Amino acid sequence: SELVKTMIDDDQDEDEAQEIPLPNVKSAILAKVIEFAQHYKVEPMNEIEKPLKSANMAEVVQDWYSNFIAVDQEILFELILAANYMDIKPLLDLTCATVASMIKGKSPEDIRKTFNIVNDFTPEEEAQVREENKWCEEA
Repeated sequence: SELVKTMIDDDQDEDEAQEIPLPNVKSAILAKVIEFAQHYKVEPMNEIEKPLKSANMAEVVQDWYSNFIAVDQEILFELILAANYMDIKPLLDLTCATVASMIKGKSPEDIRKTFNIVNDFTPEEEAQVREENKWCEEA
């Protein structure tokens, strides 16, 4: 983690324990981050191709990583926040790609259902937005 690297005091005695505060990361999420880092050190994750070649993460990254990231949405989003806060790019790439895979090929209605997003557009506003962005659907 780039954040942890910058917090470590190089002048401190190696035998002395150093406390590194991570107020934005819950202990259960930190345990997952450490599990990721330990595995990444032994078997680095393949670079994730963009755009995603598949909505199935098992076709995007090695099995261990696709199994690691098969978690509920709350944990997934907490991992994104932790990876971003701690500046761990490979974990951030994996978690964001997982969210992208959950969106890939879905209609706006399906995406709203997946992420429990309330549609606050009136039918008229929605029709206007769809008309203004018709080019997106044609691509």
